[in-house]
Amino acid sequence: MSNRLDEFQAYRQRMNERILSIDHLGIKRFFNLDTAAYHDGALDGKTKELLGLVASMVLRCNDCIDYHILQCVRAGWKDEELYEAFNVALIVGGSIVIPHLRHAVETLDLARDENSIR
Repeated sequence: MSNRLDEFQAYRQRMNERILSIDHLGIKRFFNLDTAAYHDGALDGKTKELLGLVASMVLRCNDCIDYHILQCVRAGWKDEELYEAFNVALIVGGSIVIPHLRHAVETLDLARDENSIR
């Protein structure tokens, strides 16, 4: 059975392929820059994904929250560590982040289901 996280991943993949098929240099450069930002450097990629998650929560982007939670789970972050990151986002962003905290907790619960991680 499919859940919203499965649907998100399928939609994201389909639309990213469609966008890249446009073959626009600026769009391709941005996508490459975004991908490269999360590679190991002075900070490891695992830490960068956690930073991306916090930024996504503060910026209130549920699609970004979903993406970064999946990446954080794949990278090996434990729930307790992710809860700490959720708390930082809540403190930085304030009460307006609460609906996105709800979304993040639901996403983490879905991501921990073996069928959601690919």
